[in-house]
Amino acid sequence: MNAAAPPAGFLDYDKSLACIHCGLCLASCPTYLETGNENDSPRGRIYLMRAVQDGRLPLAETAVRHIDLCLGCRACEAACPSGVQYGELLEHTRDHIEKHYRRSPFQNFLRHVAIERIIPFPRRLRLALVPARLIRAVGVQKLLPGFARDALSLLPDRLGVERLPELSPASTEPGRGRVGFVSGCVMSLLFGETNANSVRLLNHAGYDVVTPPSQGCCGALYAHAGNLESARASARCNIEVFARQKLDAIIINAAGCGSALKEYGQLLRGDPLWAERAKEFSAKIKDLSEFLILADLFARQGSPSQQSTPLPGGEQTADRPATVPHAGGVGRGFTGTRRDSVSEANRVTYHDACHLAHPQQITKQPRDLVKLVGGKNFVELPESDVCCGSAGSYNLTEPEMAGRLQRRKVENILKTGAQTVVTTNPGCILQIRAGLKMAGAKIEVLHLADFLMRGENGPGARY
Repeated sequence: MNAAAPPAGFLDYDKSLACIHCGLCLASCPTYLETGNENDSPRGRIYLMRAVQDGRLPLAETAVRHIDLCLGCRACEAACPSGVQYGELLEHTRDHIEKHYRRSPFQNFLRHVAIERIIPFPRRLRLALVPARLIRAVGVQKLLPGFARDALSLLPDRLGVERLPELSPASTEPGRGRVGFVSGCVMSLLFGETNANSVRLLNHAGYDVVTPPSQGCCGALYAHAGNLESARASARCNIEVFARQKLDAIIINAAGCGSALKEYGQLLRGDPLWAERAKEFSAKIKDLSEFLILADLFARQGSPSQQSTPLPGGEQTADRPATVPHAGGVGRGFTGTRRDSVSEANRVTYHDACHLAHPQQITKQPRDLVKLVGGKNFVELPESDVCCGSAGSYNLTEPEMAGRLQRRKVENILKTGAQTVVTTNPGCILQIRAGLKMAGAKIEVLHLADFLMRGENGPGARY
């Protein structure tokens, strides 16, 4: 007797069955590490997803709560020997939940107004932050509910003011290439200087940088929140905008956005009009650290140092620095002047942003860049790839668990004795800064681009 065919529904059943419940993902899952609850693990959540689709479990608070508690960090994907595409399963499940599950009025406002209709739009977000910044300036935030105080604590001291020109010409060797730059929603408003530094680094590497003013949200917040229709609309918009330019690559300096942009091909694979264009677009996306390594940024300074960090695809000898594989015609000798004297006052560590380390599998390139400036003062961060609790808008929707993970991250940072933490995602920067401030620790948290520009012997010394 043949088994009954699985029901059609929100979940790709074959992809869900790739999970063999081996449990190798458990040690990588931040929420499971915190709760020890099987339902808060990747394999437990996949079981819940299938049970809801099969009709064995109602779409009620019991199941939804465990799905909501998932960070979407995708550390489980990196640990999984079966190659389970957990991120896709999660997004489709959340899309189903938002269409069929009735949330409280507050959660509806938070998810469908604040997160979907304000944060992805810099002008709206700037306007919304006016009363929030005023409350903090006056010092009456103690009168607010806990969740509101937590949200206010994430705000930086000042908003970004630098507006990027549509075309930023190369500062050295014009004609080496032409790249696009994704300015981002949160990055453009809260980290304008970081965006400007990112463009300066690309200019210094010999590239003209195009920043289309009509680009929009990458769609990551929509996809994570369970609004795949809006995520696809964002993807189509950005593909169209960047297609008008003739670009060798498209650069992004925010880990979460980069992961979403690189997966446009997957997001639009069911759309015959956009599937191929989406694939071509995603193939051009490069994280800033990924591209700077390939562009041999520090070698372009003419640095006298011959000490270099070995890079993928290259071998290092005492008299010949490592080289990296060519990509799109890019790739030359990579050398850099670093701080070779050990100083506790300059100790620096690196936090792996989840969506750079796991879906994109980029961990070495940013470290190589940090080490080229930090030298022997670089120290590894314990649990560097465990989520800090930011996870896009997670620290707004799940502040209790986000706070637990924030404290865990801060404790690990304090163990290093570092004075500077470098990372590559705006949410991580805000979350870790707030956590360190609450702990009374005077430790600086910088985006990689800002760290490189401020480096003692980095490109910033030449500007």
